[in-house]
Amino acid sequence: MNFFKSLKTAHIRIQHQSTESTHCWLIVGFVLSLLLVPQLALAASADGPETQARAALLEQLRSDVRGMQHVLGRDHLSPAVEQALATVPRHEFVPPDQRRDAYKDIPLPIGYGQTISQPLIVGIMTELLNLQPGDKVLEIGTGSGYQAAILAMLTDQVYSIEIIPPLHRRSTETLQRLGYTQVHTKLGDGYNGWPDAAPFDAIIVTAAGDHIPPPLIAQLKPGGRMVLPVGSRYSAQQLVLVLKDDAGRVQSRALMPVHFVPLTGGH
Repeated sequence: MNFFKSLKTAHIRIQHQSTESTHCWLIVGFVLSLLLVPQLALAASADGPETQARAALLEQLRSDVRGMQHVLGRDHLSPAVEQALATVPRHEFVPPDQRRDAYKDIPLPIGYGQTISQPLIVGIMTELLNLQPGDKVLEIGTGSGYQAAILAMLTDQVYSIEIIPPLHRRSTETLQRLGYTQVHTKLGDGYNGWPDAAPFDAIIVTAAGDHIPPPLIAQLKPGGRMVLPVGSRYSAQQLVLVLKDDAGRVQSRALMPVHFVPLTGGH
């Protein structure tokens, strides 16, 4: 009899301890929620408007590209290029005082007389390269690093050259911080290309020169494509598509008027 009484008493004691433990964990959980929820809400509110702005920009680009059939040969961007534009956080590649305009379809100043290109132009130039997974692509003019990040969404071999030291340092740090480790950056004169990494399946130039640099033509693979603006700062510029056939013959075609900052360097 005493044994069962003792067992009952022990059972009540265990229940009591279990209830106290439960209450303790409930209180801890409540306190943690008070600490964490504002932080989570802050993160969501910080990302929310940028996510919405990015989606709105993509819809605008889809509308604008419908009128670009004479340039692209079709009235839409490929799903891969659209996905890249929808994924890469453009606001991370612009100076803090320009972030409010990061998802407007306009070029923005990034310092040193340079700009981050208009998203529509980034999309068109990227589309014209017709990149396939595994292709090796060279970019002349890293600038902010945004175009390189877009390219890195399409292939794991991106080589990018910047001639302005502070922009080279900043863009390299930004690309590494955001995890675009497949982008190889270099400080140098892009006119000469990147001979040690050549040949390239595709080349993109993000500044305008008055002619197509011969070293870049030489570093383009047979069957490769190059997209670049041609013209001077004070005259009409044209976006030009360069094709090298399997025999090494080169053809070029002007596609549309554009306006880019000038290509700088020894040439």
